[in-house]
Amino acid sequence: MSDGKGAAPEPWTILRLLQWTTEHLRKSGSLSPRLDAEVLLAEARRCQRIELYTAFSEEPPEEVKARFREFVKKRASGEPVAYLVGKKEFYSLPFTVSSGCLIPRGETEHLVIACLDRIKTLRNADPDRAFAIADVCTGSGCVAVSLAKNLQNVSIRAIDISDEALAVARRNVEDHGVAGIVEVSQGDLLDGVAPASLDFVVSNPPYVSEQEFQQLDRSVREYEPKIALVSGDAGTEIIDKLAHQAIERLKSAGWFLCEFSPMIADQVESNLQQDGRWGNITVLKDLAGHKRLIAAQKL
Repeated sequence: MSDGKGAAPEPWTILRLLQWTTEHLRKSGSLSPRLDAEVLLAEARRCQRIELYTAFSEEPPEEVKARFREFVKKRASGEPVAYLVGKKEFYSLPFTVSSGCLIPRGETEHLVIACLDRIKTLRNADPDRAFAIADVCTGSGCVAVSLAKNLQNVSIRAIDISDEALAVARRNVEDHGVAGIVEVSQGDLLDGVAPASLDFVVSNPPYVSEQEFQQLDRSVREYEPKIALVSGDAGTEIIDKLAHQAIERLKSAGWFLCEFSPMIADQVESNLQQDGRWGNITVLKDLAGHKRLIAAQKL
């Protein structure tokens, strides 16, 4: 309604902020602009994302809008949302993340599922059996913590070479109350782990080739730690080294479960088959139908 002095400027309500930001982030190259906008506004407003839906007509105070503008500016430049808000959900659990560790991804949940499925099968025959698990290249600790939250009578060693990643992993272990189950330790893959001491080795190791790295999205290439992504010229170097170590550290009939890039899936499978010490080698696909995980049992 006009008061004779011209129309009042349209208020920047939550709905308007989300609509404008969604379009802005879409033009900036985000693959999930609406979700990004909602997560960032909820963080700026210090509320749950679902609370935004009951407050569309509300105009946030200036300090909230200022925080939101800063988030949007950084996101539009390519910085990942998870680093901006300092957290990421994985396997229905909240995890602290920082720029010193890889951002947990949905594809890696298949690693957790594959381990849980095999332990469930083994416990059908021996319900009281204890399991020793190593989560190698643990990063944020999301795999180790997720296993610990869903299993009983297990001990898990979460290993990483990065001081920054280990600090994040320790925080997540403490936050989720699994410090009595998960031991966070520094190491180069399985160096220092005793022979024939493990039932499972699970890992989401660096597996990107130098060539593939150059083709990654800018938000990954420029912001996530390269040490957690790149293996070498072929992409299989670290997986090959880890598999050679795992065969010595696993007990008889122990399992090696490892994530990889679909681009190197056939080579990873071939390398394990040629080794001759692995059986029940299975390549598993992610929800998009891409080869994403290998499972192999020590003969």
